[in-house]
Amino acid sequence: MTLQEKKFYPWVVVGLLWVVALLNYLDRQMLSTMQQNIALDIPALQNAEAFGALMAIFLWVYGIASPFSGAVADRVSRKTLIVGSLGVWSAVTFLMGYCSDFHQLMWLRGIMGISEALYIPSALSLIADYFTGKGRSLAIGLHMTGLYCGQALGGFGSLVATTWSWQATFHWFGIAGVGYALVLLFLLHEKPRMRDMKKSETAPIKRNKESIARSLAVVFSTMAFWVILFFFASSSIPGWATKNWLPTLFHDNLNISMEWAGPMATLTIAAASFVGVIIGGPISDRWVRINVKGRIYTSAIGLSMMIPALVLIGLAQNAWLSVLAGLFFGVGYGMFDANNMPILCQFVSSRQRAMAYGIMNSVGVIMGAITTQLLGSLAESVGLNLCFAFMGAILIVSLVLQLSLLRPKHDDIDNEVEACSSVNLQSETIEA
Repeated sequence: MTLQEKKFYPWVVVGLLWVVALLNYLDRQMLSTMQQNIALDIPALQNAEAFGALMAIFLWVYGIASPFSGAVADRVSRKTLIVGSLGVWSAVTFLMGYCSDFHQLMWLRGIMGISEALYIPSALSLIADYFTGKGRSLAIGLHMTGLYCGQALGGFGSLVATTWSWQATFHWFGIAGVGYALVLLFLLHEKPRMRDMKKSETAPIKRNKESIARSLAVVFSTMAFWVILFFFASSSIPGWATKNWLPTLFHDNLNISMEWAGPMATLTIAAASFVGVIIGGPISDRWVRINVKGRIYTSAIGLSMMIPALVLIGLAQNAWLSVLAGLFFGVGYGMFDANNMPILCQFVSSRQRAMAYGIMNSVGVIMGAITTQLLGSLAESVGLNLCFAFMGAILIVSLVLQLSLLRPKHDDIDNEVEACSSVNLQSETIEA
């Protein structure tokens, strides 16, 4: 029996992709906490607006590329996309250690945006196919903790760069990523799509290559998808703000050095988000067996926690209160984040799932890009603290729409389609 055929292999996939998720966020997050170190050699980064533009260019490119990457993931081997994207962004990370001016950093961040955009839709679609129903929220949530840990470790970028150098930091993490891509070539295996597996029971597998236009029409004609898209995008505003600007906010509000503001901000959110996933994943997986809206209710609880936390993050002038608010936000965000793909599975078929998530990722990241750049402009005129507090109000609208408009019939839309097909087949048999 091969490794892929063993019952525990789906969890092996989660473990393998967890490391990729960690590297995904680590490589992109290091730049935000190494700003002051890099600015000693590249003075343009001393300007807040220029730094905001550098962080935003990644998000703009990532956001524009995401829908296309999702469409590709629905049609080709997700393993190939995962291994390839990891290898490319790791090579880009390595090359960033050789940058000597602002424009070189901008170009490389743009290339990183394209390569990293290929990962998330492919990975989440693959995990969703390995976990059909039971354990889906927990599996996807555990994978997302890799992103949180990468974000947390990225917070130590300034500390590592001070100990060694920012160039060496980029070099070594780039080499580690390329090496791990080679490991995945041998250990990661593709999972046949559910609909293809059902077809193979009665006929040889013949892949139905649905056109991109047709897939887009199906996704956008689903009202529930628009609701999911809205609450995913609105939550991305504070999500990206905490990733890119919370270290600066702690530095300014609490008057502590960036070497410690970075780890304090990223570790707080990451550790709490991990707890949120561990709580929210199992609750969602059990609740949905009793009530089909269980995943939606679990996600809504997470959103409800994020709202007061953002207000406290923005207004607190005390380190303990700031950390407490960050912990509360992180737990809520983890519960919310673990259920986005499982909720999507309730309304979108596996045939269009990667593309649908790619569109969500695109809109969410573009909102993050706008927020990141806007906060760079408002940091001195309005203040980051008031901006963070205002973000809580945006989530109230999302919470109301989520609870009032999402009404799933099954935990997986493919099960609903299969049930309808069975009924139609029985009706045709009776008529005959």
